Amino acid sequence: MRESSVILRKNNHIAEIILNRPHKNNLVNLQMSQEMDDMCRQINQDNDIYVVIITGEGEGFCGGNELQKSFQSGKKQLRSDEEVAQKYNVAASVAAIEKPVITAINGDALGQGLELALACDIRIASQKTRFGFPDVAIGLIPSDGGTQRLPRIIGKGKALEMILTAEIINAAEALEIGLVTKVVPAESLISEVDALAKAIAGKAPVSLRYIKEAINKGLDLTMEQGLRLEADLYFLLHTTADRTEGIKAFQQKRPPEFKGQ
Repeated sequence: MRESSVILRKNNHIAEIILNRPHKNNLVNLQMSQEMDDMCRQINQDNDIYVVIITGEGEGFCGGNELQKSFQSGKKQLRSDEEVAQKYNVAASVAAIEKPVITAINGDALGQGLELALACDIRIASQKTRFGFPDVAIGLIPSDGGTQRLPRIIGKGKALEMILTAEIINAAEALEIGLVTKVVPAESLISEVDALAKAIAGKAPVSLRYIKEAINKGLDLTMEQGLRLEADLYFLLHTTADRTEGIKAFQQKRPPEFKGQ
């Protein structure tokens, strides 16, 4: 029986996804892509999960795509159109998660590893982490959302510079340009992310999902359309049991007990 390339753990409304190919620097392969897609679908269907954490096993986050690494090293040559078209969509799967997603970037996030991190909502990195898209150096381009998500996060000019030059940047520069929200010592990374996840998980889960939807969808809308979306979601919240519970808890001066309904 083959070992899972992705591990899912769940505790206190927090799901933790762990990339589990440490001997391969957690490179994405077809198995990981399929398992990640199944796992993300499972998370969306689980109303007991309010927040998701993604990290890598071992000392690396994700060094890229196994197929591209083989081409880069010269160990493998493209042999067919089918092989050229082969694509592992881990970032697309993560971007489809409806709950807030935090990534604990515990090592290099390169190529598709960076694309995976970009698909998350909040990125916190250890001080030793490096980021970059080496794709152009071997005649390729990012293919799992990198050309679209990176400029939306750090701006067009810097995104073009990173991708066109295949520049590798360190954690300090990633923080400076807004690629990550926080950089911490490696030994503090998991505790920092856990604390943030617990703080978010203590809030109303329906509100969390609607906030994520309003912000993510609103970025592709006009201001007027975005405000209309926000208003629609706000009024929908008035029909939820969680809203009623939140008001009762406030009046009774006790912590709310949200059920995600």
